[in-house]
Amino acid sequence: MRQITVERFAQLLATHPSPCISLYQPTHRRHPDNTQDTIRFRNLLGQLESSLAQQYDADQVRETLKPFEQLSRNHNFWNHRTDGLAIFCSPGIFEIVELQRPVQELLVVADSFHTKPLVRILQSADRYQVLCLSRHEAKLYEGNRDALAEVELMDVPTSISDVLADERSPVTQTVGSYGKRSGEGGIAVHHGHGPRTDAKDADVLKFFRAVDQGILKHHSRTTALPLMLVALAETQAEFRRISDNPFLLAGGIKVDPESLDANELRERAWKAVEPTYLERLASMTEKFGAARSRDAGSGDLSDVARAAVADKVATLMLEADRVIPGVLDRTTGAINSPDATTPHVDDMLDDLAELVLSKGGEVIIVPKDRMPTESGLAAIYRF
Repeated sequence: MRQITVERFAQLLATHPSPCISLYQPTHRRHPDNTQDTIRFRNLLGQLESSLAQQYDADQVRETLKPFEQLSRNHNFWNHRTDGLAIFCSPGIFEIVELQRPVQELLVVADSFHTKPLVRILQSADRYQVLCLSRHEAKLYEGNRDALAEVELMDVPTSISDVLADERSPVTQTVGSYGKRSGEGGIAVHHGHGPRTDAKDADVLKFFRAVDQGILKHHSRTTALPLMLVALAETQAEFRRISDNPFLLAGGIKVDPESLDANELRERAWKAVEPTYLERLASMTEKFGAARSRDAGSGDLSDVARAAVADKVATLMLEADRVIPGVLDRTTGAINSPDATTPHVDDMLDDLAELVLSKGGEVIIVPKDRMPTESGLAAIYRF
């Protein structure tokens, strides 16, 4: 799975050459529901071709559509879908993002990428990662309370053979000499007692260190998500002794990962992660209450919008599924009413979240029953 991270989100917000194409589509994990996914995708490609033809010549339209058409014929891709799909394309860029929550079907051709549907998914407070580990294999998953999907590992070994392919730990020997002493003209006979177990253990530790360093550098730090370890008790102990990952949760799930199917893994992982999730929400609510009491926080949309424009919002909590129609002026913070003639009405909360993220702030999507305000948002200011 190509995961969406804050870093990748920021890259999408950057300036890119036109046309910038943003395609969102709900997809399905299982047959027969997934048979409709390619049909819907081809319908979107028809809309895309018509839209491009209004602004570009036939050769450019044909070139732009090439990666989309190749993807439409990739049967393996369409047979292994999650709950949603996002594609971003501009000259030199063709980015596919797997989504674990459904999105509304949407196609936008503009001068910049349309990223708002990603905000709610990217910043949901219930996201977590799971490392399934044995002494010979590693897999990483990312999910929430509803879904769990395997992550495409970036510069992380997936098996011990990846680490040992170039340089295997030497098998040391204990040597005994029998016969005449040195200097007496005799021939020494060497007998290896072969402590291969020690060498195997060294190789496993080398594998664990490579996994730990790769996960931390390329996945934990880029997502800042809690990491749940699923492994047998002995493997848990070995890995935790060498791990430097501050996102690794204590405890873990002490079972052979191979003994769990996908649904069992998700259920057990969420049960283990949920207390951390609830603790985080409680802590954020407490921090917001303290900040608001000293005028360093607010739940008023107008106040928070002005603070966001001035780069003063450190943390923004948004109510999940709450929509406030309208347009946010990103230069003044003014809130404008929606235009009745516009078919697609923006959500000001999404606008606000996108603005806060672009300025390096933190956005957290929170269930309605855990929100500390009735307004749908709560902000903690930097100073």
